Amino acid sequence: MHERTLVILKPDCIQRGITGEILSRFEKKGLKFIAMKMIMISKEKAEYHYAEHKDKPFFNELVDFIISSPCVVLVLEAENAIRIARKLAGATKVEEAAPGTIRGDYVIHIASNVVHTSDSPESAEREINNFFSAEELIVYKRDLYSWIG
Repeated sequence: MHERTLVILKPDCIQRGITGEILSRFEKKGLKFIAMKMIMISKEKAEYHYAEHKDKPFFNELVDFIISSPCVVLVLEAENAIRIARKLAGATKVEEAAPGTIRGDYVIHIASNVVHTSDSPESAEREINNFFSAEELIVYKRDLYSWIG
């Protein structure tokens, strides 16, 4: 069964100029891009996105960071998309992120960890709906040679 996941390339990813490298990792793995845009995340959307952390001492830091600079938000689709995207991203705790993962290769501090990936089907649905309308999700069959006629 195909599932969808939300990925956010965070401000540090954009500011460091590694957006293309990170996108290519998801694409090379075979995840299908069905929506993507660069946005300035509003404080309201950020607070909703991080609502599960509302009572934690780092909540305001999370919100302030994600709204500090543009982000690229995207929706990926594949069988087991959530698990695959999270495995590519690597562990949230930097010291546990394996070399070869995005965080293992690009992150030295947990506060700026380059990428967000949904952690469950329920989170993915809520997060996708926070950043995309139904009309922005492009449903298509991926067929490399369909355009040749």
